[in-house]
Order: sequence, then C-alpha cells, then structure tokens
Amino acid sequence: MISPGAELHPTAQIGAYAVIGEKVKVGAGSVIGHHAILEGRVEIGTGNRIFPGAAIGLEPQDLKYDGSLNLVKIGDRNVIREYVTINRATWANDATLIGDDNLLMAYVHVGHNCVIEDQVIISNSVALSGHVHIESRARISGVLGVHQFVHIGRLAMVGGMSRINRDVPPYMIVEGNPARVRSLNKIGIQRADEADTLQSLKKAFRTLYRSGLSFTEALEQLALLPQNEALEHLQQFLKISHSPGRRGSIPAKRTPTPDD
Repeated sequence: MISPGAELHPTAQIGAYAVIGEKVKVGAGSVIGHHAILEGRVEIGTGNRIFPGAAIGLEPQDLKYDGSLNLVKIGDRNVIREYVTINRATWANDATLIGDDNLLMAYVHVGHNCVIEDQVIISNSVALSGHVHIESRARISGVLGVHQFVHIGRLAMVGGMSRINRDVPPYMIVEGNPARVRSLNKIGIQRADEADTLQSLKKAFRTLYRSGLSFTEALEQLALLPQNEALEHLQQFLKISHSPGRRGSIPAKRTPTPDD
C-alpha cells in the first residue's frame, strides 16, 4: 500500500502488504520487507535492508508530542531486522538520525530524537529511550535498556541484560546491574585498526579506574599523557558527561581482575 506522494527510487523493492506513507522517501537499491510500515516524514538512503514487520517513522512515545510531522532520517547500507521500531522526533524540525552501515537486530526500539552514528551493532530486544546518542562502532548486547539522554561512546561494548542509566565512556567494556566499567575494549580497538592507540588508552584506563584518584585528579593526569586523537576524544567525552545537567559516566567496579 504505497501513497501516491511517496518518493521511491525505481530500483527500490517493496514487499507485499508493506505500508508506505506520503512523506516517505526511499533511496536506490533499498529493500523494504513485507508488512513493514513507513509513516510520517521518513528519509531512507541507498542499499538499506528493512526486514518484515519493522515500523519506522510512527509518532514518538512522548506525552510532550504536539503532532508535528517530524523526521526519521536513515543513511546508507543499514540492516534493520524484524519488528524494529524507530520513532520520529518530538519537536518540530528535530530528527531521529541513523547513519551508515549499522545493524539493528530484531525487536530493537529506537526512541524519539535518538542518534546512532556509523557501524553500530545493536543486538536483539534492546530499548533505547529518547535522546540516546550512540557513537560509531559501539556494540550493544541484547535484552537491555538505555535511559533517556544517555551517551554511549565510540568503540564501547555494553554487556547483555545491563541497566544503562549513565554515559558509557568510549573504548570501555561496561556490563552489570548496576552497570560498571569492567575493562578496556582491547579486541574492539584492535579490530577497528586503532591498535596504535592501545597503549595510551591502557594508561588512561588505569588512571581513570585503577589509580584511586578522584575524577578531577584523573582527568588532570590524562592531560599530561602524550596526546592522540583517541585520548583527546575520551577526555572530551568525560568532560561533557560530567558537565552540569548531565548524568555523569558509569563508574568502575571495585575489584580489579587479573587482566587489568
């Protein structure tokens, strides 16, 4: 069921019983599975695969929503599996944004005003509340919830069934309930071809989570280390995370492991 106002590239494929609204744009080579629903202002780039039953662009689950026809914008080459839900933004001229080359597994929920950057993998049955921001190459394991306004950093890994109610620092492995920083995501850093920064990030991890220093003292020590792009990104992330009005970042567990 395709509205006459929808803009579909001639190479886009639409499955049986899919519903495509009048404000929807679908780019070249994208495949929309049967029984999928695309409503409201939805812009989908090239080469995406949206599986059966996904619902994209429906109204935000937010009591502040005033009926504005806001946007969901999805980049290129994303895989959005069965029954994923992606809601529009709450306020006029805002958007829920998904970048390129992401994998959202079955039953993921992406709330209003979320931002998912590039090459992110989100496993089954993850619920992202409103205004969650996930940086590139993060890995989110299954069956967990992320509190609204939480920021998950680049190349972070979040363990399954965790409760994420504060920011997840870049390059770290976080898991548990309550969630705690467990270790540095060494394998993820190496696989991302950022192994040249691994030694400096190891020093940063020990300074932040194993030195016994206060947060302010640890940041001062990080500034004294030889700087690179990854270390600068980590410091900037933590400064913003602990700025007024933010929830702060997830702390470390109390007892080190033999691998630290």
